[in-house]
Amino acid sequence: DEPLVLVDSADQVLGYKDKWKCHQGDGELHRAFSIFIFNSNNELLLQRRSGEKPLWPHVWANSCCSHPRKGEEFSDAVHRRLREELNLETNLKFLFKFEYQARYKSVGSEHELCSVYIGRSDEKACANKNEVEELRYVGAQELDRLLSEDVGVDGEELYSPWLKIEWRRIRAEYWDQVESL
Repeated sequence: DEPLVLVDSADQVLGYKDKWKCHQGDGELHRAFSIFIFNSNNELLLQRRSGEKPLWPHVWANSCCSHPRKGEEFSDAVHRRLREELNLETNLKFLFKFEYQARYKSVGSEHELCSVYIGRSDEKACANKNEVEELRYVGAQELDRLLSEDVGVDGEELYSPWLKIEWRRIRAEYWDQVESL
């Protein structure tokens, strides 16, 4: 129930608001981050979101994503959350920041100014079951294929909208940085 940092498109702080209220309706723009952890084979660690999540439960997403706390620097927030969700410690590299908005059924929306980070680790991740239902590694070409075919047996998407956006950009603009981690 920590308040999220409300921002404008230029990342200027506008205030703070309860997490759930920020995700109602079309959502209010707030700071967020996404982390992509690769092993030494350049396979991406994916997480399947907990069924307890109100938005996109049971959906596959990138390794870790969350929000910085009020007054918390991104450099501290990304490492804190990586420990909390996956019990991992590794160096992270900032890649880019982008704004997106996505609605989940009639439940609510994400509207985030999201900073994207990459890192490398061959340590075994230990999922926080309150946050993560399942973990798996996937190769880049396989993930390209999976995201292009993203429809489950019930017609629901299997992968989060932010994963799709971020992965396309990583593959198109930043893959050389992944390989050089």
